Amino acid sequence: MSHPFKHFILITKHRHRVIKNASHMGIFFHTLKHDLTKFGWLEFHTSSKYYKGSYSPVYEERLNNNYYSRVCQHHTKRNPHHWEYWTDFFGGRVLARKMPWKYACEYVCDMLSASYTYNPENFKPDTTLKYFENKKDHYFMNDGTKEFILWALKEYSLNGWKNLNKKNTKVKYKEINDKYPDSQFYESTIKMIDLPKLK
Repeated sequence: MSHPFKHFILITKHRHRVIKNASHMGIFFHTLKHDLTKFGWLEFHTSSKYYKGSYSPVYEERLNNNYYSRVCQHHTKRNPHHWEYWTDFFGGRVLARKMPWKYACEYVCDMLSASYTYNPENFKPDTTLKYFENKKDHYFMNDGTKEFILWALKEYSLNGWKNLNKKNTKVKYKEINDKYPDSQFYESTIKMIDLPKLK
């Protein structure tokens, strides 16, 4: 059964919270176009069909479609605030580019918003940090981007938005990313860690 009205309300709440978060990080105007593809036919129609309310419909779509998600493929390759946008395949390897500062900040705003929107009753300052720490080693993400996002989420868990302004995040982004190449190759698509079980 499809739930278009419930899904519309959910993604609108999420988008507004991302924009609110972004105002703290100095990228308010940049995020006015955040997640607009979710309101297009392919993403909206499919996500409404798999709407659950307490977690992403992408996950539900995967469980019902042999783990393949049309929504994820469409969304992540059209929205640069997702790390998947900055990945490519070349020579049998996964290539991970650094996310530019404004998109890395938008990713932080997006994650914090999603954590709150899907489960507001249990949201705490360290909720998103714990989620990212649990998932980050499964991501084909550039190490510079990963370290910056981890820093930002730790900072939020300790001090809220106090130190996550435009000036501080730009300085920290440069400090971290100067240590890493712009492009990073993963030689194998099999990560040498214990992967979560597929449901």
